Amino acid sequence: MITNGFTDFQWMNIKALGIDHYFDTILVSEQEGIKKPHKDIFLRALKALDVSAEESVYIGDHPENDVLGARGAGMHAVWKKDAFFDGSFTDSYVIEDLKELLIVINEFQEN
Repeated sequence: MITNGFTDFQWMNIKALGIDHYFDTILVSEQEGIKKPHKDIFLRALKALDVSAEESVYIGDHPENDVLGARGAGMHAVWKKDAFFDGSFTDSYVIEDLKELLIVINEFQEN
């Protein structure tokens, strides 16, 4: 997980949601000194996970910070569409529900 924000606040949210155990690596922008969409924060996550960009998929709800940032690091990217951005961001894999994610990942594997 890569999240922009203040370290204590973001960790409090992550812990409150009870999702920290789902991630091997969690990077918070304040703690890292760099934030999305800068490619270096994505590269740090890849290094921490010891995986290549080509074999990675980043899923996010912000077209620029998440999708363009991940692409800038050479990763596959998926936009989880939400109400804050219009539907004009169509040059990417777009899902409306996380249930659609497996379909998209299978497409990445086929290509």
